[in-house]
Formats: sequence, structure tokens, C-alpha cells
Amino acid sequence: MRTALIACLVTALVFCSNTNTVHAAEIDTQLLRQLQETIHQQQQLLQQQSVQIQSQADQLQKLQLQVSTLLQKAAAQPSVQSPPLKPELALQQPLPAVIASGNDKIKLALSGQINRAINVVSDGAGTTIYHVDNNVSNSRFRLVGTAAISPDLTLGTRLEMAFTADESSKVSQDNQAPGTYLNSRWADISLASKRYGKLSLGKGYTASYFTAGSDLSKTDIVLYSSVADIAGGLKFRKKDGQLTSTSLADVFTDYDGLNVKSRLRYDSPTLYGFHLAGSLVSGQRSDLGLFWGGEGYGFEGAASFGLANPRLEGSGLQYDGSFSLLHTASGLNLTLSSGMLEKKGERNAFSYYAKLGWLANLTSQGSTAFGVDLSRSENGSAPGDKGSSVGAAVVQEFKKIATELYLQYRIYTLQMGDRTPVYDINVGTLGVRVKF
Repeated sequence: MRTALIACLVTALVFCSNTNTVHAAEIDTQLLRQLQETIHQQQQLLQQQSVQIQSQADQLQKLQLQVSTLLQKAAAQPSVQSPPLKPELALQQPLPAVIASGNDKIKLALSGQINRAINVVSDGAGTTIYHVDNNVSNSRFRLVGTAAISPDLTLGTRLEMAFTADESSKVSQDNQAPGTYLNSRWADISLASKRYGKLSLGKGYTASYFTAGSDLSKTDIVLYSSVADIAGGLKFRKKDGQLTSTSLADVFTDYDGLNVKSRLRYDSPTLYGFHLAGSLVSGQRSDLGLFWGGEGYGFEGAASFGLANPRLEGSGLQYDGSFSLLHTASGLNLTLSSGMLEKKGERNAFSYYAKLGWLANLTSQGSTAFGVDLSRSENGSAPGDKGSSVGAAVVQEFKKIATELYLQYRIYTLQMGDRTPVYDINVGTLGVRVKF
């Protein structure tokens, strides 16, 4: 019995031992599989990272080659070292140009302006509003090219077009919207020397142009010697309500040279503030202009004189001159202008103009200019015609945006030589000019 019991116990122990061995073997096999999968995943990850590292190494090598090439080119060129800029000057450096010349030998500049105004007009038959482009200085754009031939000699070109809608010189009671006005103002080639002067060929200012317009008041965007420009197309109205054929531009003119024409012009170098100009103009016309500008003793001054042969039928020579003086401390200023056209067999046509102004700094935006003027013209539109005009204006400058806002009120009066009674023309103007 004891022997049988011992045999049973030995058998049971052997069975249990075999069972534990089987479980241990099963556990070791699962752990081995997990380790093998982990090793495989790590090998794949290392392989991917190896590919990425090789790609980055290739890119780095290419960049090193490019840097080496640039350094070799830089070493082959002479270096020019600019002096360091002061911090305040560095902040003022202009922005990169937004246009470029098609020829790198010529430096190109684009500029221009838009000048729009509203005229509120009373001419004896009610009040009417007119939208105009201000003919005092109409909307335009220009391309100016320059090239330095030598330290003293510069080649210049200028192409300029006036592009306006409803020019104030053309808007009238019977044509309130004359449409687009396109005119080539400049097509000019010039050669300028500091020692010998400037020679210009093509269309542009004649030598006598602007000799009636010396003006330091800063109100001349609307208030200046050619008083009709802001509303030149308007016609005087008879007392019976009918329009005459006489416009403001016919009556009021400042005889300011030969204007803009095709010409050959020479300007002398400036000496003691003076320079002389002469031009041979298309149509066998010719003119001269003498200009002066200077400052001293607390004043700034400008003056000019023009002589022209306009070759108009029934007319002779044309003369004009102007003078403007500004007291820089107070801003008070005076401007005078006069012109005359010889008439054959009748009385000469002439005009006088005077303006008092005040140039003030009332705001940080820019100068504020005030002015009042008086103009008188005779025999311009017809023998015996006498026109007079009085006006007042204020012009506010906005320097940061290159803009001027202006306001004017003006009265035009005409005594016709044939005694026909006409109404005065009253014009209120609100306008703005933006330069670019």
C-alpha cells in the first residue's frame, strides 16, 4: 500500500513538472516574436532616416558649390564700399523704383498729376454746376529720361501728354461735357551743360512761356495772372438772356509768350540769378525770355520778361513781364504781371494783374496760402472791350500725400465796345490736385 502511494506521488510530480515546462516554452516563443517584430520596425526606420540624411547631404553639397561660385565671381570684380549711413538717413532712403527703363543706359522717371475741380457758376440765367479739369495746370503724365555723357554734359528726353476730361477752357453753357482732351505737351530731346547752357529740340516750352507767370504765392494753382483759365470756355450772357460768342478766354489773357510749340530752344547758364533763353518756333515765329531768381535780406524774389513775334494777322510783337516778392519771415507776398499785343491800325491789347498774398504755416500738414487779386484787360476780344476781374482764394497743401486742396471765388465783368450790356459771371471753385 505504501509503495503504491509513493508511486502515485512521483507520477503526479512528473506530470506537473512537464506542464510548467510547456507553459514556459510557449511564453518564450511569444516574447521572441515580439522582439523580432520590434527589431524589424527599427531596421526600417533606420533605413528611412539613412535615405533622408543622404538627400540632405546632397543638397548641402550643391549649396556649397553655389556659394563657392559666387565667391569666385565676387573676387573677380572690383569692390566698391559705400560709407555707412547715419540711422536717420537710412530711414529716409527711397523705396525701390516701381518702373525701369527698357534701356539700362537711360535713367527713366515717371511723374504726373490729376487736377479736378467743380465750378459753381452764376451767369445771369441761374446757377449751374460744371465738372472740369483745371486748365491752369491740367491732368497729365510724363516720362523723363536722362543719361550722363560726362560730368558736365547730360542727355535728356521728355515725353508728356495732357489727358483730361472736360477741360475748363472748353466747358461752356452750351457744351457742358466736351469730353476727352488729349494733347502732346512735350516730345523733346535736350543736351545740357553746366558751363555752356542747354539746347532743346522738339515740342515743349518756348523761351517766352511763363514770363508772365513769376509767382511765389503758392496760390497759382487757381489764382494767377491768366485769370480765365479755370473757366475760360464760359460765355457772357446778354441782358435779354441770349449768350454772346465772347468767352472769358477771349477777354482775359496774360499774353504769356508763345506757350508750348515745336521749337529749337537755347538756355544760357545762370549768372547771378539771371539766365537768357531764345527759341525758333514753328510757323516762322521766334521769341526771347529773360529770367531772374534770388533771395537775400529776408526776401525771396523772382522776375521774368518775354518778347515774342507771334505772327498773328493784323498784329505785331507781343511783350510781357512779371515780378513776385515774398517776405520769408511773415509769408506776405506781392505779385505783379502785365502784357501787351501790338495791333495794326487799332488800339493795342493789354492786361494788368496784381495780387497780395499770405503764405502761412497753420497746420503740420503743409502750408496754407491766401490771396486776393485784381485783373484788367482791354481790346483783347474786340476793339473797345474792357474786362475786369477780382478774386480770392485759399490753397491748403498736404505734403505727405503730395496733394493741394483749393477754393476760389471770382467775378468777371465785361464792358463791350459796342455797348451791348451783359451780365457778370460769378464763379466759385472747389478743386484738388494730386501729384505722382
